[in-house]
Amino acid sequence: MGHFTLRVALAQLNTVVGDIAGNADKIRAAIRDSAELGTDVLLVPELALSGYPPEDLLLRPSFARESRQALDDLAAEVRRGVAIIGFAEWDRDCFNSVGLVADGRVQSVYRKRFLPNYGVFDEARYFQAGQETAVIDVNGSRVAPAVCEDVWYPTAASLDLVAARPDLVAVASASPYFQGKGDRREAMLATRAADAGAALAFCNQVGGQDELVFDGRSAVFDSAGEVIARASEFEEELLVADLEPAAAERRRLREPLVRRLPGDGPRQAAPLEALAAAPGPPIERRIAPTLEPAAQVWNALRVGLRDYVDKNGFPGVVVGLSGGIDSSLAVAIAADALGPERTLGVSLPSRFTSEESKVGASDLAEALGIRLVEVPISGSVDALEAALEDVLSGHERDVTEENLQARARGTLLMAISNKLGHLVLATGNKSEMSVGYSTLYGDMVGGFAPLRDVSKTWVYRLARWRNTSEGREVIPSAVIERPPTAELRPGQLDTDSLPAYDVLDPILTDYVENDLTPEELVAAGHAPDVTERVVRMVDRAEYKRRQGPIGIKITPRAFGKDRRMPITSRHAES
Repeated sequence: MGHFTLRVALAQLNTVVGDIAGNADKIRAAIRDSAELGTDVLLVPELALSGYPPEDLLLRPSFARESRQALDDLAAEVRRGVAIIGFAEWDRDCFNSVGLVADGRVQSVYRKRFLPNYGVFDEARYFQAGQETAVIDVNGSRVAPAVCEDVWYPTAASLDLVAARPDLVAVASASPYFQGKGDRREAMLATRAADAGAALAFCNQVGGQDELVFDGRSAVFDSAGEVIARASEFEEELLVADLEPAAAERRRLREPLVRRLPGDGPRQAAPLEALAAAPGPPIERRIAPTLEPAAQVWNALRVGLRDYVDKNGFPGVVVGLSGGIDSSLAVAIAADALGPERTLGVSLPSRFTSEESKVGASDLAEALGIRLVEVPISGSVDALEAALEDVLSGHERDVTEENLQARARGTLLMAISNKLGHLVLATGNKSEMSVGYSTLYGDMVGGFAPLRDVSKTWVYRLARWRNTSEGREVIPSAVIERPPTAELRPGQLDTDSLPAYDVLDPILTDYVENDLTPEELVAAGHAPDVTERVVRMVDRAEYKRRQGPIGIKITPRAFGKDRRMPITSRHAES
């Protein structure tokens, strides 16, 4: 196994944006825990002191100054070894920085050089880019700090790191989750480590922040790009690993590829005063297993919902439980995230609600152990229709009367929320949101939509996974197998208004997430008439989506910060 000389700790933390004091307390605990383990280098996530992403809080210089003050206060806790701590820095401009802390003070600062400005990222709006690579000497080992995007691509920042001949690249990150990203990210980081001929430590944030959820999955790679330590997904953890810097030196001699790179060659390590860490107990190597895809998505939804509710101080959630698949999945996620005692199901039957729906809601509530109350809406709908009788006289009954039912339900759920303080969860999925198959101020009512980025196909997949993982029928099989229906008129089915979901969802993936044109969609095998209809529905529904509640991003391109289309537009794809 070799003689290890450098011990690295990665504090995978769940921070809260704006809670500088609370975040500092988490970092302080990590400093103390890692010191007890004899850690030479402690690494925490990107902008750990401010939380990520702080958004327009960064437009207030006082916010960054408070972040720096907290860093200086924390520095007194670091007496042995080095801590690399992410913070927002104000120096006549704002920087995404890490403080290099040792011997009780901030010895120097590294500023993020490569600022992402795509998808959910707006860092060019807030930060000035740094210009310099830093290398510090930690007990005879060369350590180069980097911040997230600095190593994401083979850019000048990455090349400069390689040219600096570090023994360890220490990457502070806030990399949000979407399906498949963890594997892709790990493969990229392994390549960066191998390219540099250096060990690489990647410390990622974990937890939910509004529509983003961070999966953690911090990891340490050796100089050949092999994973030698990995933290759990979606959980806070202090991951510790021992490294042999001499192995990196030997590899660079055997494979001297960095000699051909442009640049200034090896940089002198910055002077840094640090007492050597006290020897700690032996560390058992930990490589946490990764979750399978459905388990990853479930945990992303669970953690994202839990943190939105808890960080915003809601005592619990209320869900309109129709007996259908979407509300059943949403309430199951809520019960997992918050516990049954904080999850209230509300059945809101109308004259069109089937006995099958009532039984499905009741069976699910019993399986989850949540409270279920019934609030019939027939009287409310009758009163609304009576109030509108004169103004709508002479018009045939149509979708207007159907939507009154959804809006009556929304009003009653919000009344319960107002009285109890619970957050209303909207239960619509991405397929419905994409094409506008929803009622404004009706089933779209709510403060948070956990399934907003979950296609109908994935709704079914997650429901089946939940039952399999539990080893029992939590979501009733009758609910899963039943054709989806809004039950706003007799015999209504979703397929009366939409293509079948196994036809619809692939078109939506290609159009919304992959940006294929209608011509490319048809060339990919989608039926021309269905494609034209779906594209038109997606484009027309932008105004609805803009008014809906936020939800958890789980795909590479979610509505909202990812996909930003104008509401008023005369450009049509079809």
